[in-house]
Amino acid sequence: MARAVVRRTSSFAFLDDRVRPRSVSDASSAAVVMADTVRVDELQDGDHACLTFTDHDECSDVVAEFVTAGLLRGQKVVCFADASTPDDLALDLALREVDVHGAIERGQLDLRSGQADWLGGEPHAEQMIAALASDLADATARGFRGLRVSADMSWATRPVASAEQLIAFERHCAHLFDGARLTAMCQYDRDRFDPVSLAFVTEAHGRAVAALAYHDTPLLRICRQHRPAGIRIAGELDFTHAEPLEQALAEALRLDSVIHLNLAKLRFIDVASATIVAKAALTLPTDRRMIVTCRPPVAAVFDAIGAGQATQLDLRRQA
Repeated sequence: MARAVVRRTSSFAFLDDRVRPRSVSDASSAAVVMADTVRVDELQDGDHACLTFTDHDECSDVVAEFVTAGLLRGQKVVCFADASTPDDLALDLALREVDVHGAIERGQLDLRSGQADWLGGEPHAEQMIAALASDLADATARGFRGLRVSADMSWATRPVASAEQLIAFERHCAHLFDGARLTAMCQYDRDRFDPVSLAFVTEAHGRAVAALAYHDTPLLRICRQHRPAGIRIAGELDFTHAEPLEQALAEALRLDSVIHLNLAKLRFIDVASATIVAKAALTLPTDRRMIVTCRPPVAAVFDAIGAGQATQLDLRRQA
């Protein structure tokens, strides 16, 4: 009999040596990198994808894009909330320009509690798979082009028994994706799952979803924002990061009619970086805008350089 490996965090354990990554010492990197890593807008019908994240705003952005794609493709979309409530999820989606009310009214979007509606109170892999199969059959019978499911998997960090059901679910749900009628994206919070667990779940999925990052260090992250379209910057931004900032702005100017520059989590910006942003806005024709959302200390730097004089730049202060 194979020797079981036990790796525990506060409430999470795997009791199966077959779920170990190739090298446990590489588990952290294996948890976030797969051979087939794509952006959410590159997912295809029939994909079973895994999203690992640390920034909840970034996760919500990716989920909103995933949901929108399903609605536009004529699929039935079901979102299972776990760390939040369905009402919170509805608000998050609406803030990201998803027509939540309209989609729910026409029966194309369901926002559900994962614990109550999917797990039935206690997680069991067979029950979860059966529930998805039922939703898929119902979506097909009602004339939708398929079923698209977004699922917060945080439930698996609660009782130790849930970990075993998570393993069983991810291993045995593959047949549901035959025929490309089911598309699913499972979300895993890297602050709640240990590296070995994450290594298993990424290997159990056909694809991993990752935001397009122009710069990613502990002090600064510059990444593509899907909804509303633009750029999200968090941390501390100074002149030494001019190159990734200019790269991100150039792509947003090329792709987006209205550029949303989300600086809500930016703690510091220097004059040089604020000037780069203002100059990029000035290159826009008068019928296009750059909307910059930031907190008062960052807004003060834009005020100091006279960015408000650029009619193409709309500076919005966030409390």
